[in-house]
Parts: sequence; structure tokens; C-alpha cells
Amino acid sequence: MVTSSLRSPYTLFFNRFTTPEQTQFPISRQSQSTRPHRREAVCRRYQRREAVHPQPRVLDCSERIIYRIFYTMNPQLRKSTSNVSVSAQDQPKLINEVRKAIEKHKSIEKMKQRHRDEYSRYLCDESILRYLRARNWNVKKAEKMLEASLLWRMNYKPEDIRWDHVAPEAETGKIYRSSFMDKQGRTILVMRPKCQNSKSTRAQIKYLVYCMENAILNLPPDQEQMVWLIDFHGFSMSNISIKTTKETAHILQDHYPERLGLAILYNPPKFFEPFWRVVKPFLEPKTANKVKFVYSDDPNTKNFMESMFYIDRLESAFGGRNEAKFDFRIYAERMKGDDAKRVALHNGESSSGTPRGRGSTFSEFTATTTDSDSDGDKPKSPEINEEAMLAEAQKIAAADGGGRGARIEA
Repeated sequence: MVTSSLRSPYTLFFNRFTTPEQTQFPISRQSQSTRPHRREAVCRRYQRREAVHPQPRVLDCSERIIYRIFYTMNPQLRKSTSNVSVSAQDQPKLINEVRKAIEKHKSIEKMKQRHRDEYSRYLCDESILRYLRARNWNVKKAEKMLEASLLWRMNYKPEDIRWDHVAPEAETGKIYRSSFMDKQGRTILVMRPKCQNSKSTRAQIKYLVYCMENAILNLPPDQEQMVWLIDFHGFSMSNISIKTTKETAHILQDHYPERLGLAILYNPPKFFEPFWRVVKPFLEPKTANKVKFVYSDDPNTKNFMESMFYIDRLESAFGGRNEAKFDFRIYAERMKGDDAKRVALHNGESSSGTPRGRGSTFSEFTATTTDSDSDGDKPKSPEINEEAMLAEAQKIAAADGGGRGARIEA
């Protein structure tokens, strides 16, 4: 355990020197200068103790910083000792238990009255399932988590955030939704920590929430998770803010559960992997498997990226053939168009005049994916049969009838 290594008196003490000549033992200066044999004896004694009771390696400075950030974000995190699995036949029963419990809460009565559509979307089966999976099928914990999310949405109002509110945060391209999807049809958020252009935690979190809502809005009907492509080129420790990192983790873990399908850390600093080895034992296997370390100089990188993305559309920064760069002006137009779609959905109609439904959002999404957010041209991938996907989406929309599943659940 890393905790024991941080507390071990022998390891911490012995880690302060590399050779007996550099030793600073707790004896008088006079003893150090006149009795060097005693220093050597003390050194040998500590060496024998270390051999009998070996301790894990002490983290270096950079690893300790990341370690502290992680546990600041997750003070209560512990690896689950149970691996609960629930059959498809039992899931509806758990969903109904959570829904009935939430409906009894007086704390969200105001949301029922003022934000009925938002309330209904979060109490649909798909949404409750995400909270149950996030809490390992524990009904009480899922109920508490969902109630907190409903209260947060009622107060924070993420659906009301518009592009004009967050545009200054997006100028450098630190976070943006890519104009293409991966091979599983998941939306992609590209992140570049080195492009951080703000010191305001409040503004950064607001833009993050906007990006998450936008990515969810553009998910196809058969997907509820997204992909993060994180480019660490030019990253330094100055890009890390413990306060912002803590708030980011809180928002993503508590209010967007089971939304992350895969996080690709592209060319991360070398000290990230030792940190990950420290953190990984404390995570559920399904969560740990979502994080992939990818290096451009690794011979396996090309095969991995080709298995996940269409290389002709993938940005060259991630090993693809698309040389286009982020263009703020073009991206702003895309986001304004998405804002208009979102307003139409909340008003119960789409810009095409069709009834509100899951298919209506995705049909507009497929129409916009051919447009690039950069000056270069992105070839359209032949593997994606958009007509078939759109037809399936329209079937779902027709079966939905504008009811509880009317929009892709956030």
C-alpha cells in the first residue's frame, strides 16, 4: 500500500540519503564529526531493518502531487469488495424502486412543477439504469445520487447555458466536440490541457458542463457514452489546479455517471503511469479499463488508434491523416446551431417540424457531421451507413411517441 510507504519511518528516513557519506542521522554534530564509525553503524542498522521489513518505494515529488490531487478529489474512494451482477429480468424492478423513491422526495417537488420535461427525462429507464450501474446496483445509493443530480440541475440549470455564455473559454480549443465519431458511433471530446486560458474555476466548470451537455445532445439513439481524446503535448504541472480538478471530478462523477466510454491519454508525461499504478487498485475494473495510455512512439499505437477511429478523419495530432486544425470561428457556428436544436427540443419541436423524439436530434446531428470545425476537408467515412442509422432512429422516435424517452437522456 502506498499509504504505508508514506508513513513508514524507515523508508522516509532512509529516502533522505543515497550514500552513507550523505547520511544525516539524529545524533549531535560533534558525534558526526568525531565518530564517523557510529554513522556507518546506524546506516547498517537501518539497512538491516529495511531488509527484514521491506517497504514500498516512496513516491517522488511529481507523483506525490498527483497522488494528493487524486485523494483530494476522492477522499472516500475504496475498491469495491463485491461484484454485483443483475440479470435483465431483475433490472426493471430496481428501476421502479428508484423511481418510486424519487417521486416521494419533497426536495424535488419544485423541479416537478417547473421543469417537468427535465424531470421526466431523468426518471426514464435508461437514465436510472446509469445511476444504478454507477452505484453497483445499490438502490439506496442510486436514489441518493439521482436526487442530488436533480437538485443540481434545478439550481445550476445546465440546459440554459448557451454558446455566448462560454465562448471566451473556448477560444484556444482546450475542449471541443470533434466533428466525427469513433467506430462505435460515440461522440468525441478533444481536450488539450496546455491550452488552458482561464484561472476562473467557475468559468472552466461552466464550459465543461456546456461541452458535456453538447456531447450528450449529439449522441445517436443507440449510444449513451462518449470518448475523450486528451492531448498532453506541451503539458506542465502549472496546468493543474487542485481546486478545479476537484470540482471537475465532482461534477463528472456525481452528475454524469456512466457517460465516459473511453479516455485516451495521448503522450502523457511519464510520471502519469506510476500515478496510475497507485490509483488503479482503488478503482472498479470497468472504470480502470476505460483509461488508455497511448504514446506516439509506441509501435502498438497505430494499431490501437486504427481499431478505434477512422484514420482518414482522425486529427494528425493523434496519428490520423486529417491535417485540419481547430478553427474557433467555424466551431462557434456549429455550437450556435446546436444551441438552436436544444432550444427547439426543450420547446417540444424540432427545426424540421417533426415531433420531438430521439431520432430528431440524431438526424440533425448526422447532417452536421459532414461540416468540419477546421479549414481542412474531412473525407466522409464509407463505413458509416448514415441512412440506415437514421431510419432506425426514426423508428425509435415513432415508437417513442414523444413520451418519456423523447430526447436523448442527459
